[in-house]
Amino acid sequence: MSDDQAQHWMDGLLGILREAVEGGEPGQSTAFLDGTAADGGGNHGLLATLARLGAGEASRDVNGTSVAGQARHTALHMEVVVRWERDGDRGPFDWKGSFHPAEVSTQEWVGLQARVRQAYDELVVFARTQADLPVSGDATGGLAGAIAHVAYHLGAIRQMVKALAHPA
Repeated sequence: MSDDQAQHWMDGLLGILREAVEGGEPGQSTAFLDGTAADGGGNHGLLATLARLGAGEASRDVNGTSVAGQARHTALHMEVVVRWERDGDRGPFDWKGSFHPAEVSTQEWVGLQARVRQAYDELVVFARTQADLPVSGDATGGLAGAIAHVAYHLGAIRQMVKALAHPA
């Protein structure tokens, strides 16, 4: 894209979501995460953060929740945004229950990480279908809310990971 060509609003929002979920582009500046090194190391996105943990770590209680619970809840939220916007599905949704079970087996942990990835991919695909439609508060609000929600839970998970490394 040339400097005189404006970025589409959807690309800007999806770039922030991508950074939250996938991490920064290796060696490039970031909007809000710590930068990913040129060699790909130091990726602090949601998927990379989850991938560094085993099922046992992801299942450990940290202040009443677990990383697995946070990941499951985050996946559900991304799924709900798509169902809400695309399908008109207004629930009810079990937000409190979405944090459970807090403990996962190795197989469940692998599956949960795949669910987070799939929910993210489906949200991106859906958002791109909205890019050329008239801008609406529902579409922008839903996507902005998803970005904020993912970033919030990424921050919570990153703090939990620190607590796992240095138990009280």
